[in-house]
Amino acid sequence: MTAVEFHTGIALPLDFACRLLRKAYRRGARALVMAPGAALAQLDERLWTFDAHEFVPHLRWRAQLAAQAVRTPVWLVAGEVPEGAPPLLVNLGADAVAVPTAFERIIEIVGVDDESRRAARLRWRQYEACGLGPIHHAAAEAG
Repeated sequence: MTAVEFHTGIALPLDFACRLLRKAYRRGARALVMAPGAALAQLDERLWTFDAHEFVPHLRWRAQLAAQAVRTPVWLVAGEVPEGAPPLLVNLGADAVAVPTAFERIIEIVGVDDESRRAARLRWRQYEACGLGPIHHAAAEAG
């Protein structure tokens, strides 16, 4: 069964995603990141620069890169889930994936703004409607 986790109250979602993807890469996991195009462009840049001593291999998904993608641990995708996608989904977008059971694990990263929280509540209900029981991880509050 697909495991679904919500990480909420994340002040810097892209930085959180970089650390999460680095951890996944170190463990040998393959991941697909879904987000709007502008967020993917920022994440693409940050994956190159967030740690001066380490690189997380990734690519921006395009069908003409399918052969290369098979050998790449992190796929950045805006739009439909490509065939043969990695088993871990990291979602930075507002929408739930159409077929969540296509993944072994889904990690939802939720920012601190009202719109992000509202969209996350809707995704939570969509996962529950699919028979999946999401798990909640709240970010530790500063101070």
